[in-house]
Amino acid sequence: MKTILTNGEMRRADEATIAGGVSSEILMHRAGQAIAEEIEKCATERGARDLLFVCGTGNNGGDGYVAAGILKGRGYNVAVYAAEGRLSADCQREKERYDGRYSQHICGDIIVDCIFGTGLCREVTGEYAELIDAVNSSGAFVVAADIPSGINGDNGLIMGRAVRAGLTVAVAYPKLGHRLADGIDCCGRLVVRDIGIAEVGHSACVAEDDDIRAFFPPRKRNSHKGTYGHCQAVGGRAYQGALALSLASALTGGCGYVSAVVYERLKYALVGQYPQVIYSAKTDLSADCIVFGMGMGCDDSTYSDLTRLLLDYDGKLIIDADGINALAKYGADALRSANCQVLLTPHIKEFSRISGRTVGQVLADPVGEAAAFAREYNVTVHLKSAVTLTTDGNRTVMVDRGSSALARAGSGDMLSGLIASGAARGLTTFDAAVCGQYILGRAAEITSEEVGDYCSTSQDIIKNIKTVVKSLTCGVGKC
Repeated sequence: MKTILTNGEMRRADEATIAGGVSSEILMHRAGQAIAEEIEKCATERGARDLLFVCGTGNNGGDGYVAAGILKGRGYNVAVYAAEGRLSADCQREKERYDGRYSQHICGDIIVDCIFGTGLCREVTGEYAELIDAVNSSGAFVVAADIPSGINGDNGLIMGRAVRAGLTVAVAYPKLGHRLADGIDCCGRLVVRDIGIAEVGHSACVAEDDDIRAFFPPRKRNSHKGTYGHCQAVGGRAYQGALALSLASALTGGCGYVSAVVYERLKYALVGQYPQVIYSAKTDLSADCIVFGMGMGCDDSTYSDLTRLLLDYDGKLIIDADGINALAKYGADALRSANCQVLLTPHIKEFSRISGRTVGQVLADPVGEAAAFAREYNVTVHLKSAVTLTTDGNRTVMVDRGSSALARAGSGDMLSGLIASGAARGLTTFDAAVCGQYILGRAAEITSEEVGDYCSTSQDIIKNIKTVVKSLTCGVGKC
């Protein structure tokens, strides 16, 4: 897992490192050196010689002055646009040391954004808003130092205006704002550079390939369908396609067998397409995992079916789509009486409905809001967005794989089936959510490369689930 920090956690890490004997001056020089090295790589790739550093008045500006001085010494045509205002002590020191050229024009082959760091806590207005607009409209390739100016380091929201970078060089650790909300688009490619700051605690991690690979142990030759578990999907009462997509992805997730609770008329529509699925008229409480809600419709019968499951079932229950909406409409307190392990898979608006928080409140603190709900109701929450997070209230894991190929109806249905299959074959609901999201995200990335974001379909993505799992399991058992 890759550590990702909040602004407060980053400040505490800085303070602990300085208290341990590494001065702020040394840390600033390490940061400037790291930024300069990444800019030089970028300049070499692009054949760029003219570099403009747009330096603010805080420590982010100080990092910029250090990097500008280094690259001036390496023969680049360097200039600094210096924002006016009261400088921090470290920024003042490095500005006095910088002996290069200044410019009042926002132009260059590469513009380096060193205006604000992660600590920005107010809306960007006035001259700074105009400055960010000038950077964005310059036509130059933009590199952001630590985080694009104007992006909130805790939630990725744009604070009035924000720089749109092609490359962001994060210092020491990635921050939540790099991956959440608008941050993931404004950052461009993200490079993280270690400068020797010791971590003193974190609230979230980001899943990587090796973490997901561990969820696919070698399969025994001497095994059978019961070895790998049974997942059952309950849905399709109102929208049959939702259930079909969930079944299609569940069949790729590695469990031993998949069943579905369907109306008779829907069974005949599905059986030709998915003959390996077991079709039933009632819920099987012996299933290892039940996924509930895809295309069910949000009415009192959906809520009644769900509340009975919460009381009668003792396995792993995944509540998706209309299951979540029914809880929001008729009462989330039903979760308190659950006798099963519960995973909720809401997107931002669904979570707003079930939690009673506004969308704005959720976006301002998605980790905190989801974790608080998980603790209150003793559930695991998988909060879906461009970057998802899974939390049980104590730990949080984020998945940042994916593409806009997933920004279409049916993606959540595919995810629910994939998660259910993983849970049925033995993963915890928490791990199944992380694993399923990662696999689906990578499948979407491959699909985007093959057919583009606009023309991709759910079937394209499901096909590539197999490609992703094979790539992760080659060398584990048999390839």
